[in-house]
Amino acid sequence: MSHQAAAKANSAARSAEGDPATRRLIVALTGASGVVYGIRALELLRELGGIESHLVISAAALRTIAEETDDDPVRIRALADVVHDHRDIGASIASGSFRTMGMLVAPCSVRTLSGIAHAASDDLIIRAADVCLKERRRVVLLFRETPLHAGHIALMERATTSGAVVMPPVPAFYGRPRTIDDIVVQTIGRALDLFDIDLPQTVRWRETRRN
Repeated sequence: MSHQAAAKANSAARSAEGDPATRRLIVALTGASGVVYGIRALELLRELGGIESHLVISAAALRTIAEETDDDPVRIRALADVVHDHRDIGASIASGSFRTMGMLVAPCSVRTLSGIAHAASDDLIIRAADVCLKERRRVVLLFRETPLHAGHIALMERATTSGAVVMPPVPAFYGRPRTIDDIVVQTIGRALDLFDIDLPQTVRWRETRRN
């Protein structure tokens, strides 16, 4: 076999097995209100290209999808490159040796925040987040709850101390949003900034502004 043929064969093998150089991002949808954030994140990542998305949807998130949208879970799963069962704690993303950029939990429920804060890895979402934290990878939690009591604040502090970024999806108005989607996309853009992913639709202060 020639050197060129061998290189092509090795490239094909890496592709089949999952090239370690691939940029991978885990996206989790949990049962909090605001499931549109996770859905739009998947859509925008697919449009952007170059990033392999790994999706986990909790059982409660499926209920939220039904309550808040007219979307189909089958379509949502099809947006991701890889879909994992939330009960499968033996999935690839449950191991630190499987390299990723980190994890976006959008939206993040109180239950999920609590599990991450206490490293209670009883499902794949919490286990994958714990793995990212122990490997010093970025974990961004779009914590969707208001108003807050002291217990919520304590959980946010504990998760932050472990390395997570708690990012409530607070709207930004300096870009003069005109639609709900404008607000959602801006929030996702700012969340992806935390992974060094530049979303072209993101409105940046003193740089871009909607006409």
